[in-house]
Amino acid sequence: MSDGDDTGRHSKRQRGGRQKMRDARVGVEAGVHRPYIVRGIPTYDILSEESLIRIEATADRLLAEIGIELRDDHEAMRLYKTAGAEVTDVTDDIWRVRFPPGMVREILKTAPAEFTQHARNPANNVQIGGRNVVFAPSYGSPFVMDLDRGRRYGTIEDFQNFVKLSQASPWLHHSGGTVCEPTDVPVNKRHLDMVYAHIRYSDRAYLGSITAPERAADSIELSRILFGADFVDQNCVVMGNFNTTSPLVLDGVTAAGIRTYAAANQGSIHLPFLLGGAVAPLTIAGMVAQGLAESMSSCALAQLVRPGAPTILASFFSSMSLKTGSPTFGTPEPAIGSLVMGQLARRLNMPLRCAGNFSTSKLPDGQAMQQSMMSMMSAIQGGANYVLHSAGFLDGLLSMSYEKHVMDTDMCGALHSYMDGMAVDDDSLAFEALAELGPGQHLFSTQHTLRHYETAYWDSGLDDNQPWETWDEQGGIDSAKRANARWKKILAEYQAPPIDPGTDEALRDFITRRKDAVQDMWY
Repeated sequence: MSDGDDTGRHSKRQRGGRQKMRDARVGVEAGVHRPYIVRGIPTYDILSEESLIRIEATADRLLAEIGIELRDDHEAMRLYKTAGAEVTDVTDDIWRVRFPPGMVREILKTAPAEFTQHARNPANNVQIGGRNVVFAPSYGSPFVMDLDRGRRYGTIEDFQNFVKLSQASPWLHHSGGTVCEPTDVPVNKRHLDMVYAHIRYSDRAYLGSITAPERAADSIELSRILFGADFVDQNCVVMGNFNTTSPLVLDGVTAAGIRTYAAANQGSIHLPFLLGGAVAPLTIAGMVAQGLAESMSSCALAQLVRPGAPTILASFFSSMSLKTGSPTFGTPEPAIGSLVMGQLARRLNMPLRCAGNFSTSKLPDGQAMQQSMMSMMSAIQGGANYVLHSAGFLDGLLSMSYEKHVMDTDMCGALHSYMDGMAVDDDSLAFEALAELGPGQHLFSTQHTLRHYETAYWDSGLDDNQPWETWDEQGGIDSAKRANARWKKILAEYQAPPIDPGTDEALRDFITRRKDAVQDMWY
């Protein structure tokens, strides 16, 4: 596979032994991989107790006085009503559900503060909650893009490629879910191919489908084939990422999907997508209060179905361009909101999903990485436990970028080191390093330096840190072009993790039967 740029005269130099040694040392395509991060730095708590109480009180008031509108799910209505909610008929299939103060918080006491999502390779099991941080790639884009072919609708080949890129990165921990929409597969069948791609081309944990109750059930059944039905009943092996319909609506497809995952003891993420000024207040405090109310009421449904089912509180905050009305990402106000959600989640003793490498840029450029860092650091500082959208997010979530995926995973590598914090002991204080040769002497050859030089600092697999002259001599390649060459190299060298042939055959047989049972639907 070619590198796809105009630097052929320098390709030998770029692919030389020094780079290969560097890649192996820092674990760029393969090498050092942690199943998840255990943070060694504290969270950044920005609001006072008084302010947090006021936000919580507003969320409780929203649930008690306005409530949520539940649509097209009689069983969800029955569960809420039986638990003590006030249910008012709007139509035969639409209800206003109001929750007495404190009711939802009481229900959420059964949600686990921390849980394990199992991977088919047990070495890649992830621990979600507490001080643990899990990075997963971006999710939900209808388009994909790269520097060679530009922006286009995603295909199942693109989907498989992104699963492979995530599997090959030591800096991601989770395979994600709908990393892009494979638009060349019928809408009612593509979930089967997507879940299978995660299972076949990755040995990490994954998300299942949520776009219809039967698709959620198929995702769980595929997981039962992979792990065994008894194991799945007692352990989380797949999760669904559920969005409320803001403001304050829970639709029937979402509610039924939540019930399907919870009944099977599988994980659910409960995510309002809040655009300030459109479906949420323009002010960030009001947006946070609404997001807390929506996520808590959605989480409560999972606990009413099966107390103790793995459940993740979540938020997705976006500001709005006052010029166009379009969503904006990577701006400071939603980042502040994510920090506050971290505080609120810890007060509920629940795992949190929020933020990620967000950007509205249309290219993997400076804007993309500036916005991404603003958003991603809010997840890191705020204490997010599961960070979806960690890699590939461009174009306001409309596009999944091959180059941005590689650039983001490189950033995720740096964040591993950042969250490790700093060790303070006799060795790290390094008195001996200065004492060995004394004042005025460089430390290149000291025993301390020689002992630590390969491991003391995280080393980017993508950055160019050479002198300008050397960089210019080698073609003056920018970060996006380096990323273009890198993802092609990763895919060319990718090797699928082994899977039991009998299990693989059973998975494919199930998929064939399910596809043959229904006609293709393209919308």
